[in-house]
Amino acid sequence: MAEIEIDGAPADAARLAALGLLNYGHFTTLRVEAGRARGLELHLDRLVRDCRTLFAAELDRAAVRERIRAVLPADGAPVIVRVTVYDPALGLERPAAPAAPALLVTTRPAGAVAPAPLRVRTTAYRRELPGVKHVGLFGLVHHRRLAQLSGFDDVLLTDEHGLVCEGATWNVGFLAGEHLVWPEGPSLPGVTEALLAGAYGGPQSREPLRVAELGRFDAAFAVNAGVGPRPLAAVDSTAFDPAHPLLAELRAAYLGVASGEV
Repeated sequence: MAEIEIDGAPADAARLAALGLLNYGHFTTLRVEAGRARGLELHLDRLVRDCRTLFAAELDRAAVRERIRAVLPADGAPVIVRVTVYDPALGLERPAAPAAPALLVTTRPAGAVAPAPLRVRTTAYRRELPGVKHVGLFGLVHHRRLAQLSGFDDVLLTDEHGLVCEGATWNVGFLAGEHLVWPEGPSLPGVTEALLAGAYGGPQSREPLRVAELGRFDAAFAVNAGVGPRPLAAVDSTAFDPAHPLLAELRAAYLGVASGEV
């Protein structure tokens, strides 16, 4: 069963409305199984960093962990936990007022660990504050919707010059032989991307990548905390091998990353 709490109490309509009406805050999403999560400290680092950026406030890491533990299922079943930080009292007229951020914690059942490959199309779009995982998701959802209406599964974002940046809610990597290349365009620093980069034993680099040159790669993948690495079958008309053997190695490397107890 999904859970939703604000600062440890059942979410009430008035405090939820504040987030929906103002839409100012930030979050992180992590997969928790048997009370453990990969990259937990990195997720906490992100929340602390983004809270300073958006609210000029310090976030209590111990309180975040306590709130996560409180919503986990007793049987240890895998769930996706989202921790959203926002101020229910912040107003549209005076967003510069001193902030008192609250913790909105939700859960939902975790999906498959190895979902089907994605076919994505590119769209020129850059998120505001791309280094912050903020709640301003309208543009991402809109472009994902348009991509799906055109027969694709999702959208890969580029800048105005055609440089690859990130997926709608994921980072992206490309394989040329054993060489793993991460795009250098403006994007959210991904926790799962960082874990995978640290776990992969082959050569890797970060480079500016143009959509027009993606044909030089053998395989590509999306990566986020919900599912880990997920193969891309195509970007626009450029096809990749979703069964490339190195993708299985990447998944094994990711699954081998130690998880931390919440």
